[in-house]
Amino acid sequence: MSHRYIPLTSGEEKEMLQAVGVERFEDLIQAIPSHLRLSRPLDVPPALSEMALSREVRRLAQKNKGLTELVSFLGMGWTKHFIPAAVDTVVSRSEFTTAYTPYQPEASQGSLQQIFEYQTMVAEIAGCEISNASLYDGATALVEGLIMASACTKGRKGFAIASSLNPRYREVAQTYASSNAWSFHDVAWTADEGQLDRKSLESTLAANAGKIAALVIQTPNTFGMVEDLEGLAETCKAAGAVLLVVNDPLASILVDPPGAFGADIVVGEMLGLGISTSLGGPALGYLATWKKHLRQMPGRVVGRTLDADGKRAYCLTAQTREQHIRREKATSNICSNQGLMTVVASVYLALQGPKGLEEVAEQCATRLAHVREGLAKAGIRPLFAGTPIQEQAFRLPAGSRARVESACRTAGLLPGVWLADHLPKVPAETLLVCTSETHSKQDLDLLIATLSSAGGQA
Repeated sequence: MSHRYIPLTSGEEKEMLQAVGVERFEDLIQAIPSHLRLSRPLDVPPALSEMALSREVRRLAQKNKGLTELVSFLGMGWTKHFIPAAVDTVVSRSEFTTAYTPYQPEASQGSLQQIFEYQTMVAEIAGCEISNASLYDGATALVEGLIMASACTKGRKGFAIASSLNPRYREVAQTYASSNAWSFHDVAWTADEGQLDRKSLESTLAANAGKIAALVIQTPNTFGMVEDLEGLAETCKAAGAVLLVVNDPLASILVDPPGAFGADIVVGEMLGLGISTSLGGPALGYLATWKKHLRQMPGRVVGRTLDADGKRAYCLTAQTREQHIRREKATSNICSNQGLMTVVASVYLALQGPKGLEEVAEQCATRLAHVREGLAKAGIRPLFAGTPIQEQAFRLPAGSRARVESACRTAGLLPGVWLADHLPKVPAETLLVCTSETHSKQDLDLLIATLSSAGGQA
């Protein structure tokens, strides 16, 4: 093309058609039935000047309202957290804009060290010994955990799934179920606490003896309830299965991490911890486990060693990815290094430190408590008893959803997630509200006033 940004001229089009041996463009599409072809010109407006086009695009963009224009209480894995300006400043440095996979250790010491530090922090958060170099997001991290659990149990295909698992994670896992011949068996939640029903678990394990590869449980679960993991690892072991926990990293700051309860595999999502919420990504999934499961873990593991001169050096210790080894021996082909996202998360975690992360988690919990107390005055109660960390499901009066949505639109609020749209066994007016350190008292009081007015009981 003679012009990089201008469509073909009629002369250039004619030259190209001659090169492929036809006279008209229509000759190229003769195989397409005529009734499937558009028989009229495209209905598009006339061309605009650059200045006019820029003005039109800005006008259209102003119709959108994002998390900078609205006060968001959305949760279920997509929570807005504050990101210090130092994160972008550090991440934007040229030494971090490297190839996403450090194939050549001798030339990638900076990338390898950063991944090593990331793995170390993830392992500490999960309470396990090792972590891999990261995954696309929390949902695909769960799928990787299922593949890994099947390998750890010599090919078992059944999974006991807590019904309170994030339904979006469940949908992604279900996508892989048919091709892997997996079967999912629901384990109910308790009516009062919204936590795993131990009797339902026992029944599921007994009915599928010798077939269950793992119990999959999330904490805090979709209702925001922190699950009691005590004794679950022993129950799974007795059934020949492993315990797979989907874990919120912030929850591990205030309560014991899953690894402390013997969880075999811990997966989760790092979105929000330095990584901004956006329209679909990027996100960052993590997976942690124990050394005994290293060979079943997807991806790669960076280790620290000494070079020939006795100096500290970093290398790819384990490489179970098909780009590194023969495809038939690879543990997975949907894992990725997510290099830039691991840098972002590492910088954020390092800047905050244990004390800073504790403050963030406590602020989330304190703000949720304020919302809970305020809504209680209007007769709006939590769906389940207990004290969650940063999100909780509330039961609004029957028939109030439309009023609540209208009032929140007027107030500039995203009040939360309507769980009935995702979980069939909850009341239609169940609203999952998530708070974070980004919410001011004014934001919280606006939410309380709006929900109390539109959905409260007289």
